[in-house]
Amino acid sequence: MGELVSIVVPVFNESANLASLWSRLKPVLDGLDRPCETIFVDDGSRDDSLGILREIAAGEEGRVRVVELARNFGQHSAILAGFRQSRGEIVVTLDADLQNPPEEIPRLIAAIDEGNDVVGGWREERHDQAYRRYASRLQNRLTSLVVGVPMHDYGCMLRAYRRHIVETVVDCDEKAAFVPALANTFAKRVAEIPVGHDDRASGASKYNLFSLAKLSLNLITGFSLIPIQMLSMTGIGISFLAVMMAVVLLGHRLIYGPQEEGALWTLFAVLFFFIGMIFLALGLIGEYAGRIYIEVRRRPTYIIRKIHAPDRKPGDSQADKVREVYEGDRKSDDSRAEKRD
Repeated sequence: MGELVSIVVPVFNESANLASLWSRLKPVLDGLDRPCETIFVDDGSRDDSLGILREIAAGEEGRVRVVELARNFGQHSAILAGFRQSRGEIVVTLDADLQNPPEEIPRLIAAIDEGNDVVGGWREERHDQAYRRYASRLQNRLTSLVVGVPMHDYGCMLRAYRRHIVETVVDCDEKAAFVPALANTFAKRVAEIPVGHDDRASGASKYNLFSLAKLSLNLITGFSLIPIQMLSMTGIGISFLAVMMAVVLLGHRLIYGPQEEGALWTLFAVLFFFIGMIFLALGLIGEYAGRIYIEVRRRPTYIIRKIHAPDRKPGDSQADKVREVYEGDRKSDDSRAEKRD
């Protein structure tokens, strides 16, 4: 048997899609020539998602676990919670909305077997509204620039990771983590393969333009000092222009004498420009300071309310394999925790 594969699925108000998701995901996992476990992370759903997930876990003793979070912490926090509970040498993330087909998982695993540390899905033909496609394209270019690892699609959650990448991401314990970008900063070999993308079967998208803008701001301030450095260079440039302007005005005054016409409006224009730059600088500095404040408080990124993991069926060899890996890695986690303490 091959290496253990963990499937991590964050879930938030997806009760209408979960039955179809599992009916498609289970045959894919059964067709893999290796043991598998599935970790559903209920991210504070307010519908019947948790109940459906528990029913699925009850019918798959030992191979499906449900991590119930205390409230909604966000998609990436839910993924981090699933990462910490996963035990596989290969970890695959998958959205629960069925826009990313589970049938693509074997291709991701095959790309990992080729020696890649991270494999991302690329939605070449997206079935989203036009504004979402354009906004995502802009964000992907920004993320590629900030992270330094060019990819077509950082927003696709259908991705596969090697175990050491997952552990490194978890150990970072960032409060505003963007998992795909964070993983790529630690990976030596990163690949991207085209994957299918379907229309959302039911429910509404959890991302809007405001969410994408907030995510972009987190990316910029979380992975780069470029904004602060640009402000510094802008300040130097403005200072140079101010000196040049003072020289020009002084020369103009000496040659033509004092003139009142237009001087007031020029002063207002220059003043408003500098005020705008000051507010921009304060906003960026405040964003960085706010991130530092969030990190130093050391509040948990997520809180697990309960883990629903029914006992295995007697004689289930695949469940035995998952349990064996789970117990062995749990002891390793405990020893690492003791060393950190």
